[in-house]
Amino acid sequence: MKKPATLFLFLLISIVTVNAQWKQYNPNPNNDPANAAKQLLNPTNHVLLMIDHESQMAFAVESQPIEELRNNTGLLAASATLYEVPTIITTVAEKSFSGPVFPEIREYFPDDSKYIDRTTMNSWEDKRVVEAIEKIGKKKLVIAGLWTEVCTLSASLSAIEDGYEVYVVVDACGGTSQEAHSFALTRMINAGVIPITSLQYLLEIHRDWARSDMYEPVLKISKRYGGAYGLGIDYNKQLLEWNSKGAAKH
Repeated sequence: MKKPATLFLFLLISIVTVNAQWKQYNPNPNNDPANAAKQLLNPTNHVLLMIDHESQMAFAVESQPIEELRNNTGLLAASATLYEVPTIITTVAEKSFSGPVFPEIREYFPDDSKYIDRTTMNSWEDKRVVEAIEKIGKKKLVIAGLWTEVCTLSASLSAIEDGYEVYVVVDACGGTSQEAHSFALTRMINAGVIPITSLQYLLEIHRDWARSDMYEPVLKISKRYGGAYGLGIDYNKQLLEWNSKGAAKH
C-alpha cells in the first residue's frame, strides 16, 4: 500500500496529467481524453525523428512515386510544426554526397544548423542523436526516413532495444524496391514497431474537432497534402460558400 505522501503525489500527478490533456484537446463536456488508449500519439508524448530525406537518397527510391513521398514528408513536417512536436532531423554526408533535405522539410524547419549530419547509416550509433532524444525525455519515438531497409530499420530496432516505443510513418519512408520496403517493415513490425501513415499522424495528434484553435490550420494542411481527403474538404467548403451566396441555385 502506498504511503500517504506517496499516494498524494501520485494523485497530484494524475490530476495534472488529466488537466493537461483536457487543456491540450479543448474537448466538449462529453469528451474525456483519459479514456484514450495509452498507445495513441498526442502532441506532447513523443519525439519525431526524420532521417535522411535528401536528394541523393531519394534518387534510388522505387517503393512509391517520389511525388507521393515528398507530399507525405511535407504532411509530416507540417503536422509536427503545427503542434510543436519536438523534432530531430538528421542527414548523412549532406554537403559531400547526399545533398539537401527535401524542400518540404526545409519549409517548416529552415534552420539547417540544427540538423545532425552523420557518417553512420544507423543514426542510433551517433551519440548526438541519442543524446538529443534522451534530453527531450519522451519514450515514444516516431520515425520516418530513407531508406526504409537501412536507416529507418536500423534506428528503429536500436531504439526498441533501448526501451523506446517506436512508430514508423510508412508512407514517409522509401525503399530501393517494393520488396526492400515491405520486408523491412515486416522485420520492424515483428520487432514491435507500430506502423502509421502521415495523414493518420496528423489526425491522431489533432484528434478532437472541438479544438477550435487548430481547426482551420489542420484543414489547411489536409487540403494541401491530404490527397482525396483534402479535395473533399475543399469541395465541401466551396459548396457551402457558393450556397451561402445563392450561386448554386438553378
